[in-house]
Amino acid sequence: MSAGILLAVLGAALLHGTWNAIAKAIPARLVSSALIGMVYLLVGAIGCIVFPLPPQEVWPYLLISAAVQTLYLVLLTAAYAKGEFGRTYPLTRGIAVLGITLISTTFLGEFMTPAQIAGVAVVAVALFALSWSPKGRGGPAGTLMAVAVGITITAYSVIDGIGVRLSGEPFGYASWLFLIQGITIPLVCFLLARDRREMLIGMRRHAPMGALGGILSLAAYTIVVWAQSLAPLAVVSALRETGVLAAGVIGYFVFREPFSKWRVTATVCAVSGIVAIRLGG
Repeated sequence: MSAGILLAVLGAALLHGTWNAIAKAIPARLVSSALIGMVYLLVGAIGCIVFPLPPQEVWPYLLISAAVQTLYLVLLTAAYAKGEFGRTYPLTRGIAVLGITLISTTFLGEFMTPAQIAGVAVVAVALFALSWSPKGRGGPAGTLMAVAVGITITAYSVIDGIGVRLSGEPFGYASWLFLIQGITIPLVCFLLARDRREMLIGMRRHAPMGALGGILSLAAYTIVVWAQSLAPLAVVSALRETGVLAAGVIGYFVFREPFSKWRVTATVCAVSGIVAIRLGG
């Protein structure tokens, strides 16, 4: 993996941790998801005009990924409503790292050096460690929700990894993916809302923050889709999930969640895993 791809994915990780914190900060979970989806719709539509139309064989991947990512975003905001940000975020990403590595190396035939495999393992263990807190808030419901989110991340990451390589045009693929999600996410949120009038009021109230979260989310995932077209899925996934480092800092300063010695140690381990991935490639 080149230094340019490495830095780009690490930048995407920082953006990802930040937009997840914004999603957590908006109190109404459906409002948060709908606002992010509306940004997807606007920017995706522009991208569809600028970039080439994906080939026909790519469309099943686009449609299935959009459906899974719609489910992901709704589950994600629900998980944040159930538990701590600094605990939920690392758990979801740790599950994704392990799942993507297993699928990409076993079924997709991707090659990874022993050092890269060790680095991915260290990052995954560190993420699980970051999610563990004996004094953390949130019960079994929050944990189960986080596990479900991790499974959806694994699914759409693998689907998009295959789809973007078939398309040969990562930015065109990403544009159509966002456009479709921009329709499905707000629609699902409105269908799930108990009080749609209250939801509209909430969307007006939180529009600036929601728009910022959507823009950061778009930028982060576009970088990831581009990187997936050039580097192994498992490596990109492990590097991307270092957004937990930013999440830990945000959780401490914004949400007043503890950042214990245990979490500092796990963070150092995650960084060590990143170094192993870079040097091992």
